[in-house]
Amino acid sequence: MRRQIKGLLYFFGTDIRRSLAIFYTILLAILVISLVITYFLARVDNGDGMFTVSLTGPMYVYCAIFGFVSVKEFVPFSIKMGATRKNLFVSTGVFYLALSFLMAVAASILQELVMAFMKTAGIELFSFLHPAYFLNNTWYTRIVMDTSIMFFFFVIMFVLGLLFYKYGLAGAGSVLGALVVIMLLGIAQGWLIDFIIDLFADIEMTFFYQLFGMGLLFYGISFLLLRRITTVIVK
Repeated sequence: MRRQIKGLLYFFGTDIRRSLAIFYTILLAILVISLVITYFLARVDNGDGMFTVSLTGPMYVYCAIFGFVSVKEFVPFSIKMGATRKNLFVSTGVFYLALSFLMAVAASILQELVMAFMKTAGIELFSFLHPAYFLNNTWYTRIVMDTSIMFFFFVIMFVLGLLFYKYGLAGAGSVLGALVVIMLLGIAQGWLIDFIIDLFADIEMTFFYQLFGMGLLFYGISFLLLRRITTVIVK
């Protein structure tokens, strides 16, 4: 079991390496361009403006997209190579969690380095947009928040990908349609908007712990889709 899980984790890491390299190359290029623009703004601006960049926003989007497409990349190959559904379930969950944590740590370190550089250069027009600014903006809170959010996106989109993989467009479309109807009813009746306003008005760190717990819960539910899954993709 351990050898098979290690083999699956190695395959997952090898498979994602190219897309991660492309993603971070683009992200770092955008960051460098933003720093250059900020440097020139600092020389002509009186200090009233501010240039804001989000490192983690693109990471959240990347996690959501990869969580969805990884179903077609991980599941058929793993089963064809003889992996059991249980080992596939464990390996995928460990991989998502480890990747979420590593990306969160990388984002926090990069933010600290950039802000230290800007402080040394005496430039105060640059800042990062992050959910931690609504609470306590420390490296610890950023890592906890980012890990929870990215893991949640991985899991939700993985479950959605499994629905499309196993039941096709008709089955997954029915589920999405039902969710859209519920959301529209919530908006029409007002309880969904009130819930969102109350959530962000009194947001605390416990919310992100709960979000991580929800991610674990949904991932546990995904085993119901994985346990009898085959290499045949329903269309």
